[in-house]
Amino acid sequence: MPFMKGIEPIRRTIKYLNAGRLVLKDEIHILSINYNTFGDHHSGMRQFVFWHLAQLQYKNPDVQIITFKNMTPSPFVRCFYDNGKRMLIDVDSKGKDDIMEHLIKVIGKSQNTLVKEATLREKKDNPANFGYGCERSCMCIIPGQLPCPQVVPLPNHMRGKFIRNPDA
Repeated sequence: MPFMKGIEPIRRTIKYLNAGRLVLKDEIHILSINYNTFGDHHSGMRQFVFWHLAQLQYKNPDVQIITFKNMTPSPFVRCFYDNGKRMLIDVDSKGKDDIMEHLIKVIGKSQNTLVKEATLREKKDNPANFGYGCERSCMCIIPGQLPCPQVVPLPNHMRGKFIRNPDA
């Protein structure tokens, strides 16, 4: 498999991308990451970008994430909010796990919010749902729908057998 080549191919799997814990708040539109590719105090941010940037992009598809390399003397993260405000987060000499925990605490959604959003996404009592485990077992129960072909045969003009072969 070609996608499993390169350094640490585990980063390209869906299971790994779903394991990301940082889901940004809805007010954040742009996240800028600034670091250098050299220097000891930038090593935590380099590791963060290597291990967590793909997860961050996967979990936040509506947020523009920009990385600037070799343009700053110290590493930092800048968040741009929808109301025009900005937040600057200093990550100088921190490890990748410390950076992740700090970002989750400062710009991430709380665990309660994530749980509430997940339950709203599921929403199992939708009247349009039918099938096993739902309020209606079949679509033919709904008024205005065609009855099941087992009970009442479909008219000939709706059956493929008569459309494709009019002699039948």
